[in-house]
Amino acid sequence: MATSSLPLETIVSKNKRDDLVIASIGIFILVVAMSLLLSVFIDLLHTGFPRLFDPSFYTNFPSRHPERAGILSAWVGTSLVMLVTACISIPLGVSAGIYLEEYAPKNWLTNIIEINVSNLAGVPSIIYGLLALGLFIYGFGLGESILTAGLVLALLILPVIIVSTRESIRSIPQELREAAYGLGADQWQTVRMYIIPAARPGILTGTIVGLARAIGEAAPVITIGALTFIAFLPSPPVQNQFPFINFDWLSSPFTLMPIQLFNWLSRPQAEFHVNAATTGVVLIAMTVAMNGIAIYIRYRLRRNLK
Repeated sequence: MATSSLPLETIVSKNKRDDLVIASIGIFILVVAMSLLLSVFIDLLHTGFPRLFDPSFYTNFPSRHPERAGILSAWVGTSLVMLVTACISIPLGVSAGIYLEEYAPKNWLTNIIEINVSNLAGVPSIIYGLLALGLFIYGFGLGESILTAGLVLALLILPVIIVSTRESIRSIPQELREAAYGLGADQWQTVRMYIIPAARPGILTGTIVGLARAIGEAAPVITIGALTFIAFLPSPPVQNQFPFINFDWLSSPFTLMPIQLFNWLSRPQAEFHVNAATTGVVLIAMTVAMNGIAIYIRYRLRRNLK
């Protein structure tokens, strides 16, 4: 009652001051976070610069000799695991988000599912590794393979993709749906031809951000038995003989760049620490590149929608 009796100019000026305070706090936190990240990146770059532009670092297998050690098996394994993760998590996550937002009835069951999906996004990654160890390895007998690693990382980022898909669809104005229904479209035609194209920038951004999180995870894949030293490559997914697609690589042992980095950091020699720093720079660069791709795709799609 006391607030309603204040002059309009006083209320507006108070709200502007509150907005300025909140914006200042947000900018301060952003500057601190970016400064810490930049300082870590500069330190890694300074330490790992001697091997950053060495071609053998990217084409050699790990070795007991630090000057000859490379990340070939690590970046190939990371690429293949991320391929499996994307092929599993994107269709399932986007489909689940669309169903929960557009088709699922509003009852106690869907409320429980929504709460659990939101909570799963904050579960520590090691829990997913223990789940995969009991379910995929001991339960289904998939072994310590690229397929198992892709499955566990897909489970890890699935809640992120579902939540981002739902939020993107939720941001679409209701008038768009009503206009589509007014033109005679049914629910599926409305979702496929109007809702999904309008929400696609947000869906793709959330998906790539989720994949960028998965690329740096080490705890769940260590739990399922990822190797710390591997001197061979899995068979390539594409071959020059019919049927031209090979699935044997899915059952191959693997290692990832975060695991290779941890292995080198555990060595006492300073030369291995240089290799670890270079690997960290490459990993950060890959993560930044994926986020940059997400920003670019979102910008292009939003411009096309306009």
